[in-house]
Amino acid sequence: MRETALTLDQLRDRFSETNPPYTAHEAAVEADRCLYCFDAPCIRACPTGIDVPTFIRKIATGNVTGAATTILESNLIGHSCGRVCPVDELCVGSCVLGAEHRPIAIGRLQRYATDALYQSGHMPFETAPEGSKRVAVVGAGPAGLSCAGELAKRGIGATVFEKQELPGGLSTFGIVVLREPIRVSLEEVEFIRRLGAEIRTGVQVGQDVTAAELLSSYDAVFLAAGTGSVPDLGIPGEDLDGVTEALSFIAETKLAEKDGIERLLDLPVGKRVIVIGAGNTAIDAATVARRLGAESVTIAYRRGDSDMPAYDFEVAFVRNEGVDFQFLAQPVEVLGEGGRVSGLRCLRMELGDVGADGRRSATPVQGSEFVLPCDQVIKAIGQSKLEPLFQAFGVDTERGYARVDEALRTSNPKVFAGGDCVRLSGHALTVTAAQDGKIAAKAIATALGVVPAEGELPTGVSRSGAGRASKQHSGAFQPLRSAPHAVAKGGHDG
Repeated sequence: MRETALTLDQLRDRFSETNPPYTAHEAAVEADRCLYCFDAPCIRACPTGIDVPTFIRKIATGNVTGAATTILESNLIGHSCGRVCPVDELCVGSCVLGAEHRPIAIGRLQRYATDALYQSGHMPFETAPEGSKRVAVVGAGPAGLSCAGELAKRGIGATVFEKQELPGGLSTFGIVVLREPIRVSLEEVEFIRRLGAEIRTGVQVGQDVTAAELLSSYDAVFLAAGTGSVPDLGIPGEDLDGVTEALSFIAETKLAEKDGIERLLDLPVGKRVIVIGAGNTAIDAATVARRLGAESVTIAYRRGDSDMPAYDFEVAFVRNEGVDFQFLAQPVEVLGEGGRVSGLRCLRMELGDVGADGRRSATPVQGSEFVLPCDQVIKAIGQSKLEPLFQAFGVDTERGYARVDEALRTSNPKVFAGGDCVRLSGHALTVTAAQDGKIAAKAIATALGVVPAEGELPTGVSRSGAGRASKQHSGAFQPLRSAPHAVAKGGHDG
């Protein structure tokens, strides 16, 4: 491996947001295309239930602050979601204009509105006076921040414990800067602080503070710790120089935006890079390697292309970056010379019947070994589970994830959980994590006897269509899926 040969100007160009922001004129023109459907399928397709036609209507009429407020009323993590949501699978994918015309660019309009609000410094919410109830939130990722903010709005004291020195979770460290700059995540964190939540960083629950201490000192606990570190491959040669894991590799490029792009000059990258895994993290790691100057980048995956967890648009993007794929390839040994990576030995796989996870089983073909030459191997095979944490809080688990009911309450009535740490099935998305935080905050408030937040509707009641003018009644149109959680891809690497 070597340090990048790119100049600072080249690095700045390669590690900046892919899509430029809308100008005021561009946003107004795009917003005016919306039909403002009465029974809008885009609302039903959004896991957080954002009133999309209303916020777009406000952009069209010049009320950008009002548009951002509408977004954040439903999703306090809407600043990030405007950039990282798989909108083609959700709101944009259900837009009634998509069948015969061009669907509304909902994500870019959402980004336009929240960017304007954050740049103005305006706080659109008045929080209730803080009462006597206190809740501990473990993890400052999207689920934890969403829950803490919603609790603070209700006057419930929320303290977030985050083991990293910077809060924000994967939004801060794990989503490639091309999609979400680190400043967006940190702006969101500061917004949650301004709502009244306390965020303590560099505090690891189970080490710096115990589960017993939190259970005794707080009225409720919300576990939103995500998942653990990238697990070992369990194959020979994994300790060779040149083997790394994807999250820390991506994090270096995120931190460079905050600390200075010069930081990337010292980030080693191979000439020939193999990324193991086929989820969105693998896609991001491959993108980073290619943009740092790797001559060739190949994603090795033990199943077929149709089984990849990554979204189709992500796969198309990374192919356009010049990344290759080796499907049906199971790594069995990292090869080395002089203590450094020189290749990856793989077995060819064949696919069998569909298993419980909805994907076909993969079995090795005897005598099918082959070698992929490389000088860097990046592991992107998912993350380990947090069972010791769950055990400490007396929480039942299933396949390593916290078991919860519809209100996200665990087997311990004082403990709730959400985000990636409960995502036994479904999709580990920023937007679903944000919705988990919102659901948990409401359930915790109810359990603690705190009155609903101002304007809050009962469970299951939607604001869609209320008091909204429409250009066309769309009741005859149906969304692409019956529920927002029916997305087919995008979850875990593996």
